Amino acid sequence: MQGYDEAVQVSPRIRRLVAPNPSVMTGPGTNTYLIGTDDVAVIDPGPAIDEHIEHIMRVGDGRISHIFCTHTHPDHSPAAAHLARELNVPMIGAVTADDQHQDLTFKPDVHLTQDAVFTGNDWTVRAIHTPGHVDNHYCFLLEEEGMVFAGDHIMNGSTVVIVPPGGNMKAYIESLQRLLNYDVTAIAPGHGEVIPGCRDEVEKLVRHRLMREAKVVANLERGGPVSIETLVVSVYDDVPEAMHRWAQLSLLAHLLKLEVEGRAHQDAGIWSLAA
Repeated sequence: MQGYDEAVQVSPRIRRLVAPNPSVMTGPGTNTYLIGTDDVAVIDPGPAIDEHIEHIMRVGDGRISHIFCTHTHPDHSPAAAHLARELNVPMIGAVTADDQHQDLTFKPDVHLTQDAVFTGNDWTVRAIHTPGHVDNHYCFLLEEEGMVFAGDHIMNGSTVVIVPPGGNMKAYIESLQRLLNYDVTAIAPGHGEVIPGCRDEVEKLVRHRLMREAKVVANLERGGPVSIETLVVSVYDDVPEAMHRWAQLSLLAHLLKLEVEGRAHQDAGIWSLAA
């Protein structure tokens, strides 16, 4: 496992640091990426932990010119405001409504739009809007290398939790498929190691979500009307019970997708298949 005081050279242009915030949800910690040699872009500076901020500044060596955030969950963006203030460089990202899970210190100097392009001395970064995990989520494609920095859109070793209302399962699946429109050769996730390729990973993730959706429908057919608390036990019977409180969030996202499609119905939190 990468040490918290290490900077791993992922490619000639890319270095990866890992924040010291390991947990069930963050794995070994949040990945922070530094791109470039003369003009250095930081992607996802991570939590506002002093030793991690100091590590970023030390590796950046006075050359940091841009700070990008994939989204504003508290394990990805809080260090941005500290770095921006210390280094007088712009924060680049998007904001969303406060759902009690957002970093409210992140106030971007540049608000992202789909396919916005940013350049440094030896890098070109394209923003790709990828709502789903949360509606202000963007991935960043390093065009010179085909590496996409995926934040929490794709993680290595686990599936992404979709948290309504900001999270949306239909949007998530569509955003996964959107990555196939770009020349992506590898995925640099917000947590875990680099994933080679793109198409196989995207197709695997879409297939997994649709299989889970089919399991939701099958269990509603057998056992509905039913509460989410009861339904999660059978739909996520392959997931440790300790994770069911998180699984309930993604289950709700699946159910809301089915409701929008006219395939499921709820009444005071009790779910059934639509007539």
